[in-house]
Amino acid sequence: MGAPGQHPHQGYEQSLVETFANFTDPKQEWRRLFSELMGTFFLVLVAAGGGMMGKAFPNTVSRSAAVVAPGLMVMAIILFMGKVSGAHLNPAVSVAFSLRGDFPWRRVPGYIVAQLIGATLAALFLHAVINVPATYGSNYPAASHSAGSAFLMEGVLTLGLVSVILGTASGAQSIGVFGAIGVGAYIALAGLWGSPISGASMNPARTFGPDLVGADFTGYWVYVAGPLAGSVLAVGAAWVLRGPGGGRAGSKAAQGDLFTEIEHPDKA
Repeated sequence: MGAPGQHPHQGYEQSLVETFANFTDPKQEWRRLFSELMGTFFLVLVAAGGGMMGKAFPNTVSRSAAVVAPGLMVMAIILFMGKVSGAHLNPAVSVAFSLRGDFPWRRVPGYIVAQLIGATLAALFLHAVINVPATYGSNYPAASHSAGSAFLMEGVLTLGLVSVILGTASGAQSIGVFGAIGVGAYIALAGLWGSPISGASMNPARTFGPDLVGADFTGYWVYVAGPLAGSVLAVGAAWVLRGPGGGRAGSKAAQGDLFTEIEHPDKA
């Protein structure tokens, strides 16, 4: 009911405005965090699930299928929740967006914690359902190559991934559907040729979940240092290609549509 003497329609409009105002209130950060947790859960469900399913059911999941599936999942996740949180799903991406000026640094810790929790829950779910050690769903340097080689591979692969993400988030490029296709396709392509050496994780959270549940952090530094180094290089490349970030398109892509903070409102 509206105020005395107020038309019912006016009361409904006022209620709708208040609801929308509460929804976009920066205090509603939990929406973004839940989005990141849920999105990372589904990413790791597919990424780690391929290896674990392959162990439980031999000769059913090929390497090609296991590395293409995460790319398709990321594509879907960007489409269904990208406007809520930006669909980072990856600490390296959150750091890159902040270095670029498109994402507030104060939100980075919450995003990373949500991503790590989502990845861990996915690994716990897979272990409980498939009854296979989570280590089969993690990433480790190939036995025939050094951790240093795996680090270089992760760094270069992440350089490409973050470059695609920052490029499709810029005002000069297509975003939305085309961004989802570009990012998903890159993840699949990188996995097809780069996975034998390092697993093509490109994501500290994706490897953290299975490592934690499987209690085996062998070589984990590779999957933190490599992606972070690659993301820093990608931010540098973006600056060379397009100048500083912080514009409207990049900020909306990085933060979603909930109370977007734009560092340079005059920049597209």
